[in-house]
Amino acid sequence: MRRPMIAGNWKMYKNVNEAIELANEIKRSVYDVEDVDIVVCPPFTNLSELGEMLSETNVKLGAQNCYWEEEGAYTGEVSVSMLKSVGCKYVIIGHSERRSYFGETDKTVNAKIKAAIDKGIIPIMCVGETLEERESGKTLEVVKKQVEGGLEGFTEGYLDNLVIAYEPVWAIGTGKTASPDQAQEVHAEIRKLLKELFSETFSSSRRILYGGSVKPDNVEILMSEKDIDGGLIGGASLKADSFAEMVKKTSRLYNDIKKD
Repeated sequence: MRRPMIAGNWKMYKNVNEAIELANEIKRSVYDVEDVDIVVCPPFTNLSELGEMLSETNVKLGAQNCYWEEEGAYTGEVSVSMLKSVGCKYVIIGHSERRSYFGETDKTVNAKIKAAIDKGIIPIMCVGETLEERESGKTLEVVKKQVEGGLEGFTEGYLDNLVIAYEPVWAIGTGKTASPDQAQEVHAEIRKLLKELFSETFSSSRRILYGGSVKPDNVEILMSEKDIDGGLIGGASLKADSFAEMVKKTSRLYNDIKKD
């Protein structure tokens, strides 16, 4: 059974003091949860402070982006080694906002995944379609292209720790959420594609998160789907009580499923 993950993407919110306060509240609220991987991904400016305060806890640190080069004259970029030096265990790669606003492509996603894995940080690769693409029936075509392009040239052993997040662009920050059936359909197709690209073992062990207006009141029904292994949470991760509630609900559901 795949271990669930709840990851909070704080996007461009929270200054250092606010981030410390939020992280402390989350840490206190979920300290006893042992069966869910809990990750927070604050802005770059907060990583060093949070890396120190979370280092001995069950809440792990992630970044929202990285660059694929180790160092050099790349003004404004941050390398994976820099992320690792402040305690990052995860990095989000290819988020739809990076693709839409900053020109992220499947090729750059691929390069960043390689950089992350080579330096021992777990990549969370995001894929997902726009509303126009969904309405024109291209969802699976778009997601397939993103998965294939992002993972091109890698072996399954190399991708052993890879996490994938399906985030329909039309459901991010809009209040709209894919129905459980819609989300499950895409997750199942991603898993099927991973089997074709690699193997049944790789496919069945890969964690695929759902992202897109996930909240405490819909997290359980989404996580109940057999191919959804957790959530990449946006706005609802900016409040400690809602984020902690989603972690705890996921933990209870996971334990109920194990008992069955």
